[in-house]
Amino acid sequence: MTSAVSLATPAAGASPNPHGVTFGEAFRVWLRVAALSFGGPAGQIAVMHRIVVDERKWIGEQRFLHALNYCMLLPGPEAQQLAIYIGWLMHRTAGGLVAGILFVLPGFLSILALSYLYVSLGSVAAVEGLFFGLKAAVLAVVVQAVVRVGGRALRNRAMIAIAAAAFLAIFVLHVPFPVIILAAAVIGFVGSMSGSRLFQGGGGHKAGGGAVLADAEALLGEEIPPHARPNLGWSLRISAVLVALWLLPLLLLYLFLGPGDIFTQIGVFFSKMALVTFGGAYAVLAYVAQEAVQHFGWLKPTEMLDGLGMAETTPGPLIMVLQFVGFMGAYRDPGNLNPLTAATCAAVLTTWVTFVPCFLWIFLGAPFIERLRGNAALAGAMSAITAAVVGVILNLAIWFGLHFLFRSAEVRKIGPLSIELPVWTSLSLPSLLLSLAAAIAIFRFRLAVIPVLVGCAVAGMAWPA
Repeated sequence: MTSAVSLATPAAGASPNPHGVTFGEAFRVWLRVAALSFGGPAGQIAVMHRIVVDERKWIGEQRFLHALNYCMLLPGPEAQQLAIYIGWLMHRTAGGLVAGILFVLPGFLSILALSYLYVSLGSVAAVEGLFFGLKAAVLAVVVQAVVRVGGRALRNRAMIAIAAAAFLAIFVLHVPFPVIILAAAVIGFVGSMSGSRLFQGGGGHKAGGGAVLADAEALLGEEIPPHARPNLGWSLRISAVLVALWLLPLLLLYLFLGPGDIFTQIGVFFSKMALVTFGGAYAVLAYVAQEAVQHFGWLKPTEMLDGLGMAETTPGPLIMVLQFVGFMGAYRDPGNLNPLTAATCAAVLTTWVTFVPCFLWIFLGAPFIERLRGNAALAGAMSAITAAVVGVILNLAIWFGLHFLFRSAEVRKIGPLSIELPVWTSLSLPSLLLSLAAAIAIFRFRLAVIPVLVGCAVAGMAWPA
C-alpha cells in the first residue's frame, strides 16, 4: 500500500497527473462548474455530471454514482462534497480543496453582495424582478435535473418503485429523510445479497439512448489511484488539521468574547447545523428559521424567505442561506463594531463552520469508500439510495413549483394523510408563462443554463410578479 508522504503531495515516484489532466485545467473546470451551479443539489449534480463525465470524461458513470451515493449519506451539501471527492480523486488533497472552495466561493460572494444591497435599501424591491425571473429559470433547471438524474438511476422496475415509494413517503407521510435513506439502503442490500439482477450496479445506457461512459474508458480508469487507497496515517493527520480549523475559532470566541456574544452564538449554532444537515437544505431550514427567528431574534420571518430566495437564485449550495442568517444576526447586534463590518465577519464565520466539516467527511472516509467500490452488496444498497433520492428531489421540485407558481397553498387532510395542495385561484400567470418559456428553451431548444437564466432575469425585470 502506498503511503502518503504529506497532506497534498503524491507518493515518491508517482506521476503528478497520470490521467493527463493538469492542475490548471482542473482549476478552470471547477470554476466553470461553480459558476453554473444553480438550481439546488439536483441541478448542481446534473451540471457536474455533464461537465466531468460527459464532456471531460474524467471519471466513469459508476464511479460518479458511487461517490454521489456516499455523499448522500453525509451531513452537509452533497453537491459540494461530491466536488471535493472528485477533485481529490483527480489531484489529491489540493484538488479536493480547490474543487470544494471554488464550489462555494461564487455563491458566498453573490449572497454577500445581495446582503449589502438588502440592508442598504431596506428591502429587495429593487431586485425583486430579477429574483422573479431567475426563479422561473431555476424551476425549469430543477425539473431538467430530475429527468437527467432519474434517467440514469431508475434503470428498472425495482428502482422506479423505490423512487415512487420515497416520494410518497416524504410528500404524503412526511417520513424523515434519514429514515427513507436507511430503508432504501436495507432494501438494496438485501436485494443484492439475494442475487437479484434488479439491484446490481451498472446499466448500459443513458436516458436518451447514448452509451454510458464506463469507468475503464474514463481518463482516471477503473483502478484506485495510489493516493486514494486507505492510509490511516494520512487520514488521521488531515482529520486533525481540519478539526482544528473547524473548532479552534469557536474555542477562541468562547474564551475571549464569552458564550453570550453574537459571534460565539453564531459559531456554535451553525457548527451544530453542520452535523445534522442530512437531506439537503430544505430538511434543516425549518429548524434554522424557527431558532433564528423565535429564539435568537436574528431576523424576521419574511427576511428568512428573502434569504432563501437569494440562495435559490445564486450559484452554490442552497444551504448558503445560512450565511444570510448570520449576516443579519450580527448586523442587528454588532456590539462595538460597525454593523456592516460585524455582519461581514458573521457571514464569513457562518460559511466557515458550515463548510469546513464537509472537507473532513470526504478526506476521512473517501479512501475507504473507494476500496468498497466493487462490493456488490454495497453497490446494491447505494443504487437503491440513489433511486430513493430521485423521489426526494422530485418532492423538492414540486414544493418549489407549488410556492413559485401559486401565491398560496393549503394543507388537506385525507384520513391520516396530510397533503399540501395549491389554491388554484391564486395561480400567478406571470410565473406560469415565464416558467413555461424557460422549460421550452431547455427541453425543446436545448439551450444552455446560463442563456436561460439571463433571458429569464431580463424578462422578470421587465415584468415582475
